[in-house]
Amino acid sequence: MNNEYRLYIYAFLSRVMSDIPDRRFINDLKNNSSLLEIIGEETNEWITTTDTEELYEQLNTDYTSMYVLNTQPVESFVLDAKNETLVGLQNPVMGFYFTHGFEVNMDQTQIMAPDHLGIEFAFMQTLVYRNEVKSQFEFLDQHIFPWVVPYMMGMKSMADTPFYRDMCDFIVEFLSADYEYLAQGSING
Repeated sequence: MNNEYRLYIYAFLSRVMSDIPDRRFINDLKNNSSLLEIIGEETNEWITTTDTEELYEQLNTDYTSMYVLNTQPVESFVLDAKNETLVGLQNPVMGFYFTHGFEVNMDQTQIMAPDHLGIEFAFMQTLVYRNEVKSQFEFLDQHIFPWVVPYMMGMKSMADTPFYRDMCDFIVEFLSADYEYLAQGSING
């Protein structure tokens, strides 16, 4: 797996998990056949044959149902039964960000938790860009992999659209492959 591909996928995943899809995102998706093919066959067919406005309505409803109303993709919510967002350096993810010079400006986003999956994927994108392989593996191993894989496996059953069903599978498959890739690099490096 090359870093350019990984950089692109982490950026895409950050966008997918950060907010409801807007019309521009949907049009970009419709025009990216190679991305649609890797996401999944059902998604590829659904996105290419469905009207943009219908996609907009269905994707927004599905995102809101899955990731806003039912259970937010926030590490501390998933791992801690209290459903509390730890702030500042109380949050282990913030400590990791701080140690690696990653600044999260929560005023620039609607996301209220620094350990939201959209931000965690953006952090991985930054680490890939900086070519910080050891840090990539540590963050994936300590923060993303332990909760995102089971979370996505559970969320798949809640998805009403082919896009979010396939995204749950794609995220699990990509993270598993990336984990293996980084683990091999850690052994060999």
